[in-house]
Amino acid sequence: MNPKILMIEDDASICDMTKMNLNMNGFQQVYCASDGREGLALAAKLLPDLILLDVMLPGIDGLTVCRNLKNNPALADIPIIMLTAKGEENDIVLGLEMGADDYITKPYSSKVLAARIAVQLRKKSSRGGATRNIVLGSLSIDLSTYSATLDGQALMLTADEFRTLALLAANPGRVFTRNQIIREVKGDNYSVTARAIDMHVVNLRRKLGDWADHIETIRGVGYRIAGE
Repeated sequence: MNPKILMIEDDASICDMTKMNLNMNGFQQVYCASDGREGLALAAKLLPDLILLDVMLPGIDGLTVCRNLKNNPALADIPIIMLTAKGEENDIVLGLEMGADDYITKPYSSKVLAARIAVQLRKKSSRGGATRNIVLGSLSIDLSTYSATLDGQALMLTADEFRTLALLAANPGRVFTRNQIIREVKGDNYSVTARAIDMHVVNLRRKLGDWADHIETIRGVGYRIAGE
């Protein structure tokens, strides 16, 4: 497989350097767009396997581009890695909430970027029909029976704790913001504070014992279960 990667970046030197580095890391089909409007048009034409998206773009900013991509059924499944200049928490949170799959701050290592891309491509290739079971080491989650076991022992979880654990475990390595967790667990327009989600995770970690170390807090953003 020779995946197509679209980079939407207004700095031509960064795009050229990234393209060269990705070529050296085995990614031979790398395309560049210099602004958001061109990026959206090229995405629709190429149907890339992954998009690298800068936040600060002329005309249509990266966050708006991300939202437009995720609202387009033909493009919604394309993994998006957001590129942020300063790693500002607000940009990261907004990007994730608009559907970005990962983020990386500039300046970034070419090897780290290539590794992040490979992770997202593996996730995309492994997607198929809705799985009924999730297994992460000694943790097993059965979505059809709403049950979970750890080291073969049943976990006594509330419905919300189960949904939270299943959401994170089904997407190892992906960061979910508190608002994303609220929407996934409770649905839209549900009145739950970010603080309530924090307490929710505290209770879940307590029930998971030592395995709780797999649940990482991303300061100022949210939570994830560490990938391999």
